[in-house]
Amino acid sequence: MTARPAPLPVATPSSVGVDAAGILRLLDALEASPTQEPHGLMILRHGRIIAEGWWAPYTPTRQQHVYSLSKSFTAAAAGVLYDEGRLDLDAPVISFFPEFADEITDPRSRRILVRHVASMSTGHTREMLDIAVRTDRAEPVRGFLLNPPDQEPGTVFAYSQPTTYTLAAIVQRLTGRTLVEFLRERVLGPLGADEIAWTQGPPGRDIGFSGAFVTTDTIARLGQLLLRGGDWNGRRILSEEWVRLATSPQIATAAGSLGDAASDWARGYGFQHWVSRHGFRGDGAFGQYCLVLPEQDAVIAYQGQASDMQETLDAMWDHLLPAFGAGGATPGGRAADEELADRLARASLPPLHVDPFEPDAGEWDGAVFDACEGGWLSARVERSVGGWRVVLTGSTGDVEAGLVTGPDAPLWYVTEGPPAVAVSGGFTSPHRLALDVAFLETPHRLHVVLALDPGSRGPARTGQAMGRWEVPPLGDEHDLVGLAAPDPFG
Repeated sequence: MTARPAPLPVATPSSVGVDAAGILRLLDALEASPTQEPHGLMILRHGRIIAEGWWAPYTPTRQQHVYSLSKSFTAAAAGVLYDEGRLDLDAPVISFFPEFADEITDPRSRRILVRHVASMSTGHTREMLDIAVRTDRAEPVRGFLLNPPDQEPGTVFAYSQPTTYTLAAIVQRLTGRTLVEFLRERVLGPLGADEIAWTQGPPGRDIGFSGAFVTTDTIARLGQLLLRGGDWNGRRILSEEWVRLATSPQIATAAGSLGDAASDWARGYGFQHWVSRHGFRGDGAFGQYCLVLPEQDAVIAYQGQASDMQETLDAMWDHLLPAFGAGGATPGGRAADEELADRLARASLPPLHVDPFEPDAGEWDGAVFDACEGGWLSARVERSVGGWRVVLTGSTGDVEAGLVTGPDAPLWYVTEGPPAVAVSGGFTSPHRLALDVAFLETPHRLHVVLALDPGSRGPARTGQAMGRWEVPPLGDEHDLVGLAAPDPFG
C-alpha cells in the first residue's frame, strides 16, 4: 500500500442530480466562520466523486490525525472478526484477558461484554481514560477493568476512550497482529486505500480510540464501504449485518456532548459510530468527519480545524441536503459545476498577513528566545540560504520551520520535518517576527510571536517567545515533536 491508490470514479454534480451551487454555499459558510477552517473535502454520490479539494498548504496525499474518527477504523477491524465468528458480542471482556481474571472480582466488571465496549455502554458514567491509565499505565485494559462500573453494563452510555482501547486490544489478541497490519490486509488493501499510521501505547499496540493518521481519500473509501453495506465493487469486506449493527443505535445518548437535546450527539450510538440527524457518521475532535447519507446515496469526507463541531454539521445540513434534494433539476447546472471545480482547485488557507519588512539580518541571526512569563514556547532564529530557519522548542524537543520573506515569498513555506509544518508571516518591525505555523499532519495551527529584547546586542542576542494555539491539541499541547504521523512501518 505504498503506491497511490487507483482514483475513485468522478462525475460532475449536475450529472448525478446535485446542485453545485449548494456546495459553493457550504464552502462560503465554512470559510466565513471564525470557528471553522477547512483542510480537505471529498463528496461522493452514487459512488462517484462530485467535489474534492484541499486548502493549501494541506494536500490530498498528506496523512492527517483524525482523532476519534479512528474509532470507525477500529470498528471495521472488529467487524471482520465478527463476520468470521471469531468475535462474539456476548462474550465477557475478561475472557480475552485471563491473566487478569483473579484480580477483576467486581461482578459488574465481570459482566462487561464485547457489545458493551463496542457501544460505550459498560456502565461507567464518565470518561475513564485518565483513571485507567493512572491505575495501570503499562496495561490500560487492566486499569480500566479494575475500576467497576457505576451502573449495570448495557444500561447507560458514556463516551469513554478505554472502551475502544479494550476493543482494539481484543482484536489484536484474536489476530496476533496490530490494528494497522490487520486493516491493511482485510479492509484498506481491498479498498485500494492510502497507507495508514497509528499511534501506539504501549509500544506494539495501536491505541484504537484515537491516533490514526489517514488521507481524506481513505476516509471517503471507508464511508463508501459502509454506505454499500460492506460491499466494495462486488467484493464482500464486511457483512450487511455488521454494518447495520455498527451504524444503528445500540444505546441512547441523552442530551449529547454539546448539551443540546437537538444536537447530532443526541441520536444514539452504534458500534463506534454516531447516529446523526441525517444518516450516520464517524467523527473526530476539531472537525474530522466521515458522513454517510443513505437517503441521498452520498458520502462526505471532511478534515479541518473546528472549535464548534456542531456548526460544521449544521453547515452540511443547511447547504448540502437541499443540493442533493434537487433531483434531476439542478438550477446551477454546468456553470455551477465549473465554478465549484475551479474554486476547489484554487482553495488555500489565508496566510498570516504582515506588511513587508526586512530587518537587519545581523540583528536576528543566531538570536535565542526564551519563553515569556507564563509561557512554554522557546525558539531560536538563524539565517539560511534564501531565508530563515526558525527552531521552535516545546516540552519534548525541537521542530524546525523554514521562512522566506520578501515580495516573491510563497504564502506558505513547507518544511517536511518531521513533523511537517507550513509557515506564513514575517517580520513586522526591526524587533518583532510573527508567524502562523500549521502542523500539517494534524488539524492544528500555532500562532507565534518572537520579540527581540530592546538593546540586545552582540552574539548573545535574546528575546521572548510567545505561542498560542488556534485550537489546542488534545494531550500535551506543548509537545510539538509529537504532532507528526508515526512511521507506518515502525
